[in-house]
Amino acid sequence: MSNSTTAASDFSFTGLTPDLIANALASVGVDPSSGLLALNSYENRVYQFMTDDRQRYVAKFYRPARWSDAQILEEHSFTAELQAEEVPAVAPLALAGETLHHYDGYRFSVFPSVGGRAVEPGDLDQLERIGRQIGRLHAVAQQGEFKHRQQLRADWLVSESLATLKQTPLLPDNLQQAFWAIAEPLSEQLLAVDLSRFAQQRLHGDCHLGNLLLRDDELTFVDFDDAMTGPAIQDMWMLLAGDDRQQRLLQLDALVSGYEEFCEFDTNETVLIEPLRGFRILHYMAWLARRWQDSAFQRAFPWFAEQRYWEQQVLTLKEQLAAMQEAPLELRPNFNY
Repeated sequence: MSNSTTAASDFSFTGLTPDLIANALASVGVDPSSGLLALNSYENRVYQFMTDDRQRYVAKFYRPARWSDAQILEEHSFTAELQAEEVPAVAPLALAGETLHHYDGYRFSVFPSVGGRAVEPGDLDQLERIGRQIGRLHAVAQQGEFKHRQQLRADWLVSESLATLKQTPLLPDNLQQAFWAIAEPLSEQLLAVDLSRFAQQRLHGDCHLGNLLLRDDELTFVDFDDAMTGPAIQDMWMLLAGDDRQQRLLQLDALVSGYEEFCEFDTNETVLIEPLRGFRILHYMAWLARRWQDSAFQRAFPWFAEQRYWEQQVLTLKEQLAAMQEAPLELRPNFNY
């Protein structure tokens, strides 16, 4: 269904007014009885509301021009598959037979509102449970493939990030030399990582503790906006907390112990943990730089334009380059935690 009369052809939300949101929801038969509560989301615009039947819902307006309709619908299809296999995952509602709707140049979906609390980082029992849930998710994911979603690749995570960072005016002049003296050799090492050597599958893509909710002893996956194709470890490494190597090994073993109740884990993929961390560091900086003209980013991340942030990033990149030289975490048979 399309009610588009104007084109939101850039990445801007300047035209997304409260009236437009209300009219968009009305166009699919949804009438909020409460106000719209803006939730913490920067890439998209997300609002919680209640209807007359006291049910809570979430409306997600997608950032214009970021994903194609085919990519969004493939994400929706994946979450529907997971739900069909009783893997707890939040999927959009089908309204008027569609999960993706268009109104006045914007695209949006409506989801049930799922409450819950965040999982404590480093809790080994919880990590084993999370491992089981990821194993269940991957068991479903391996039954199909994405045709439109992005594949995890060094070129767009590193090369495109470097191109963005070279153009940003936010990196202070007096730190340019120090920053690039470490960013360029780190990037060379990251670009040499051959991800194609490892089995590729559908992934949540951004599986960190913030995208897992615990309620009534059930863990639910939320926010599949970055669903992609890549190696299984991408959905696991971000769950490892802290800098202590032995502690992270204990955490990884707990994850894998639960995971292997449903899926076999290729222990060779542990060599990707530090490269994936390096990808994310560069990609995150570039993401902020690309979105800086969005006033929501300037309000949420004011430190990105400060000297001390970039000084800290020079240290972070140095630490990451050193971590790339260390031996990868190595799981041992019957390793007890």
